[in-house]
Amino acid sequence: MKNTRNNDLSDRRTAAAEAKSALLKAYHAARSVAEPARLARQAERMAIAAAREERRLERERSKRDEAERRVAEAAEQQAAADAAARAETEAREVAERDRIARVLEDEAIRKAERDRRYANRKARRS
Repeated sequence: MKNTRNNDLSDRRTAAAEAKSALLKAYHAARSVAEPARLARQAERMAIAAAREERRLERERSKRDEAERRVAEAAEQQAAADAAARAETEAREVAERDRIARVLEDEAIRKAERDRRYANRKARRS
């Protein structure tokens, strides 16, 4: 036997409205049940984001410290090189002054020896 139902438009609209209402109630029920889990996931995501930001800040701090260390190291090396260059220049100047002093002293000794010989020659002739 055929089940003959009279499905009027109003019956179909009522059935659709009831189905929609049932789906909406199920959605709200599932959402309220899942709310603590959603909040926990959200809190976990926020903690992960905060940790990520902290790691990023630490990397930036580390890079900045490394750059400052390199600049300080370069400045120290430059200062050491400048000091070495000054010391070398001063040593050269001192050596040049000593050489000049020795040359003058040797010349004075030669002149004194020449004058002594001249005086001896003069003394022998007179």
